[in-house]
Amino acid sequence: MLVERHAQGIARFVASLGERDEIEEVVQDTFVRAFGSLDSFRGDSTFRTWLLTIARNLLRDRQRGRNRARLHVEVQDHDLVSSSDALEGVVASETERRLQAAVATLSPLQRSIFTLRVTEGLSYREIAMAVGSTEGAARVHYHNAMRAIREKIDE
Repeated sequence: MLVERHAQGIARFVASLGERDEIEEVVQDTFVRAFGSLDSFRGDSTFRTWLLTIARNLLRDRQRGRNRARLHVEVQDHDLVSSSDALEGVVASETERRLQAAVATLSPLQRSIFTLRVTEGLSYREIAMAVGSTEGAARVHYHNAMRAIREKIDE
């Protein structure tokens, strides 16, 4: 039940951090590590935030190992806006392309915070715990990310 409830959110978070090829493996490893460490869960955060922190740490370890210089955001087909009206479809596709391009220009931290806030609906407190930051810094990064995205989309 816990995997069912949290796997999709973790996958989106992992994708927002730039993982493209091994999302399912990172999600699986997250749950393996979490279930193996349940006795260390102190309840200082929500279970979801704890899982996101584990996923972030796993991904950070993987990225260090691969020594990647650049991160990417992958949008899945089910995330795209669709419409039966051809004109609306074209406009939606163009908007999605611009949004995806704008999100790709964000720093990895801003991209993570933006994704956690917009797609996962996490509070700033939960976001701060997930990314290893303060609540105030999470708010500032989100605000700056939104401003940067608006500017890019309006270009």
